[in-house]
Amino acid sequence: MAADAGIRRPRTRRQHLFAKELKSLMYAFGDDPDPLPESVQVLDEIVTDYIVDMCHDAARMASRGGRNKIKVDDFKFALRKDQRKLGRVEELLIMSKVIADARKQFDDKQEVSDVASAGK
Repeated sequence: MAADAGIRRPRTRRQHLFAKELKSLMYAFGDDPDPLPESVQVLDEIVTDYIVDMCHDAARMASRGGRNKIKVDDFKFALRKDQRKLGRVEELLIMSKVIADARKQFDDKQEVSDVASAGK
């Protein structure tokens, strides 16, 4: 990932941010319904480290662009070498837009029906 990927950070006590989701994910991939806590903890550390590294890469891209804020494009650029993950990001962004548009249409229709029923 990053140039300093071989350097391990000192272990700090972290919350188990993704424990519930990882248990479900592990079960979906064929593990026991109640996996060992150590397995979940290791996987949680791996996922958390990956997310932190990805955020650092995106922040580095933003700073090279002379910005203080990270944009979605910074994450896309950080994932440019992994086409599968980049494709998934693109797919999720498109689906997010579709859902937002559907909500907007639903809200607009709801407002029209509220106005129509208030006018009766």
